[in-house]
Amino acid sequence: MVATLIPAARLHPSEEVSAPPRWVPCLPTLWPSMLRPRVVAARASAPFPLAGPRTRAFYFARNAVFHGVRLLGLAGAEILVPAYHHGVEVEALEAAGAQLRFVRVDGRMRLDLEDLERRVGARTRAIYVIHYAGFPQPMDELLGIARRHGLHVVEDCALALLSRDGAVPLGSQGDLGVFCLYKTVPVPNGGILAVNADLPLPPEPAPAPLGSTLSHAVGGLLANAAVRLGWPGAALRQALRAANRAVRRGTGAAPVSTGTRHFDPAAAGLGMSALSRAVLRNLDPEAIVAARRRNYFLLLGRLRDVSPPVFSELPPGVCPLFYPLVVADKSGLRARLAARGVETVDFWRTHHPSCPEGAYPEVDLLRRRVLELPIHQDLGPDDVAFVARAVEESL
Repeated sequence: MVATLIPAARLHPSEEVSAPPRWVPCLPTLWPSMLRPRVVAARASAPFPLAGPRTRAFYFARNAVFHGVRLLGLAGAEILVPAYHHGVEVEALEAAGAQLRFVRVDGRMRLDLEDLERRVGARTRAIYVIHYAGFPQPMDELLGIARRHGLHVVEDCALALLSRDGAVPLGSQGDLGVFCLYKTVPVPNGGILAVNADLPLPPEPAPAPLGSTLSHAVGGLLANAAVRLGWPGAALRQALRAANRAVRRGTGAAPVSTGTRHFDPAAAGLGMSALSRAVLRNLDPEAIVAARRRNYFLLLGRLRDVSPPVFSELPPGVCPLFYPLVVADKSGLRARLAARGVETVDFWRTHHPSCPEGAYPEVDLLRRRVLELPIHQDLGPDDVAFVARAVEESL
């Protein structure tokens, strides 16, 4: 996932606006206080999957996918995978030796269980489930299908950290749960593999590269400064990032980026950094979930009549990652919102070659028409009102 701030210069002259009073990033930012050794008293227990002996912490969630498939012995076997996916998880599955068969996902991001069961064949060994934007797939029914056919279940919670289905944590019911941390919380890197089945854990991964960790941490601090300083801070952030890219080009040094679309086998053995662990200790997961739920409800109330929501309700326990907005002109709206200071995510627009455009029409529409709006824990009600007003004015 790569988020970019689009300058107003890309707009039609009639649509250009003056510098907005604030900047709203698409992801949560790293506050300096989060880097202290400990800013809160030790909690009795961290929520799943942030604590527990049955986990491995990797640099990327895609690393967890790769090692999880190997742990289940799925090389050469067929895995049923949702047709709506990022693409990097597909590459990680294929790199681990799995053969993929895709399953229909409808326009509300729901896995078609009838289509899934029809596609179970003699070589099928596992179901790969993606919980989109923090909203759960029907795990009881999925687990029932898996039991009937003797299949493993891998829960992809890269978009669903801290999310629950009622009282049940997502990622805790399948044989494996896979989580990406930096989409939900402001760590420089981090992906978790939760091994729920009675299997040995994979070996401890190698230490995260220090240079990459510091580079991403500085980026998070700059984003935080931009949040606090408004548009001038956002401009400063963009200038410093451009200078950093120029230095990297000149020196040939490049961090292990968390924003890439492709799986790199050479980075598959990297672990999560000690700095990410320190940041996690300074976070309040309950407050994060509460803030995200509040912000989702606020946007839903403002925008449900502007565009029919993908998810019209927020079930108990769900920790939403974004507010998915359905629009006709995603690129145009994204540019107009950026000019007003609102950064958005153009999520999963590109098809992976193994599941080309045209094979699943509803997925094609999701890729073309869904734009993700920020609702993260850095934002207060005034910020959410600012986002809603920017959407209303831009549409």
